[in-house]
Amino acid sequence: MPGRGRRLFLRVLTHTLNPVALRAARSGRGPFSLVRHVGRTTGRVYETPLILARVPGAFVAELTYGPQVSWYRNVVAAGGCTVVHRGREHRVDRVEPCSRADGLAAFGNPAALVLRLLRRGEFRLLHEAPDGPAGPPT
Repeated sequence: MPGRGRRLFLRVLTHTLNPVALRAARSGRGPFSLVRHVGRTTGRVYETPLILARVPGAFVAELTYGPQVSWYRNVVAAGGCTVVHRGREHRVDRVEPCSRADGLAAFGNPAALVLRLLRRGEFRLLHEAPDGPAGPPT
């Protein structure tokens, strides 16, 4: 998607689908989780709704729009974030690449089938900190 078209698409998405997804993620129901992260330049706390797969000790995120999206760049720059998954907060202390095979396996079918058909393959592991529940993002 060209730069301007992509920005317009993401802007429309931000003002239409994201508010609905945010409400669903905050309620702990539905497929969405919430990634709470700190802006690289603003220092503000942001909340981004995502569909994450839970695996032991981590969450798997599929980077639908690539690694240049703000939420991902913010998490990497800060070295972590807070994930709200099914109404519970989890502190993430590091992010690592995840193979396509492992990412698809984490999502399971039918989601993995859809991801294959869409030729999605960029996944990241958001590792949960071993020291307990999350506090505010740092």
